[in-house]
Amino acid sequence: MSPSGFALIAVVLAVSAAVGLLAVRLRQPLIVGFIGVGILVGPTGLGWVEADGTIDLLARMGIAILLFLVGLRLDLNLIRATGPIAVATGLGQVLFTSVIGFLIALGLGMDTVTALYVAVALTFSSTIIIVKLLSDKRELEQLHGRIAVGFLIVQDIVVILVMIVLTAFGREADGSLPVHIALVFAKGLGLLAGAALLMRWVLPRLVRQVARSPELLVLFGVAYAALVATVSNWLGFGTEVGAFLAGVSLAGTPYRDALGARLVSLRDFLLLFFFLELGALLQFDDASQQLARAAVFSVFVLVGNPLIVILIVTAMRYPVRVGFLAGLAGAQISEFSLILAALGLSLGHLTGATVSLITVVGLVTIGVSTYLILYSQQIYARLERRLSVLERTEARKRDLEGNEREADVVLYGLGRFGGALADRLGRAGHRVLALDFDPHRVARNDREGVDAMFGCVEDMHLLESLPLARARCVISTVPLPEEGKALVQGLRQLGYEGSVVLTARSGHDAELLDGAGADLVLQPYPLAATATAEALDRLLRRDGGEGATEARG
Repeated sequence: MSPSGFALIAVVLAVSAAVGLLAVRLRQPLIVGFIGVGILVGPTGLGWVEADGTIDLLARMGIAILLFLVGLRLDLNLIRATGPIAVATGLGQVLFTSVIGFLIALGLGMDTVTALYVAVALTFSSTIIIVKLLSDKRELEQLHGRIAVGFLIVQDIVVILVMIVLTAFGREADGSLPVHIALVFAKGLGLLAGAALLMRWVLPRLVRQVARSPELLVLFGVAYAALVATVSNWLGFGTEVGAFLAGVSLAGTPYRDALGARLVSLRDFLLLFFFLELGALLQFDDASQQLARAAVFSVFVLVGNPLIVILIVTAMRYPVRVGFLAGLAGAQISEFSLILAALGLSLGHLTGATVSLITVVGLVTIGVSTYLILYSQQIYARLERRLSVLERTEARKRDLEGNEREADVVLYGLGRFGGALADRLGRAGHRVLALDFDPHRVARNDREGVDAMFGCVEDMHLLESLPLARARCVISTVPLPEEGKALVQGLRQLGYEGSVVLTARSGHDAELLDGAGADLVLQPYPLAATATAEALDRLLRRDGGEGATEARG
């Protein structure tokens, strides 16, 4: 690279860092800031940067590392943990959004191919952004967080399949169509067979040797992703598919977490150039028409996507609050939508103006939805009365009719802490009714004296169907102060006179729950630390005593 080129990259990186700092202060994802930098330094703005070979190469490497990490961390257990709701919500939202979005695009005068691309791009939400926001709010392990992550993973799988189809069949075919289809399937099977052989015979031993050096492990991961992506591109499937497959082939190794953690920073750095390139490609030849269309699609994504999720979740008889909070996770389009648009441009299916339109929708929806998620609880409190018409309270009550349960203890949560507690109480002779939102935990329950059923602590209407008249104690092992306070209030409104036991992560949360009227607040982490410290103290004293005895001898 020439000195002037190096200096230009240095200036662009400095501007990106400054804009990134501003985005963080505004509590916005860095994606928004980086696309903004691309607009600022691109042809539309200062004209410093064009989508040249250097920027394009770094952008493609960023996409490859992103998809490599998606494959590396593809955890189907997250879908399995939330059961049918994740699959139904993910596929249902993709189907309804794409169909309605396609009709809106046609109504705005787009041709069929363009309308199809735009409609599909509107369906995908950003797993990276949502996981970060929910994690910062400590809502990742709540029911709506688990559902959101589950259907986002379903969407990620769908978008990978869409990219496979587009790259394999999107170009002009040489010869007859049946021959071309047969050739694509043959190449695909060959690529999968090669990956399977590497997973079975080569990668476990090779990665074990490479992992002795953390630096070499990172280099190996990048090199392996690039090589598989190159082979995939040579076979006609594109570099994106190959990078994803490379990640999947390493997902079964014990080093995937270490490799993934070390590559996150490299991914974020290289993706900067992809978003810079997108910003530099923005075209506003007919700004009024593009902005009008972007406004229509943005409103549809911000309002329509959450509404679709709410309807699906409540139709499956979850509380409307859970559907609303999970639905806000779908109120934006993702980096995959932008990658899909760039792929359509490279295949000649889309124009630069359409890519610009999708990018603007991404900027608006990501920016607005970030604040919607940050203030989701306050927004729901204002809309709760209007959304209550969607509540399926009577349907959930009918599901419980005829299930007469005798219980001394009603217990929420069958996780590690709750499961151990239920097991001990059941063995001690207490009749326990345990509720959990994970249907697999409920199905696997075989504890003595413990009857399990599906339910969540957020569902206040469920309380009316529980055997509270006979239960001497209600215990929640879900360490969420807001849900704990709501549970105490709901129980007292029903006239429950037994003991209410809640769980807290911290001393501050324990004080809040104690003030809300809990009879006992459990703090498993401090209790575990105290018990562990006492056991270690006894061990050290014993070993010290033996050492002293030997010394005296």
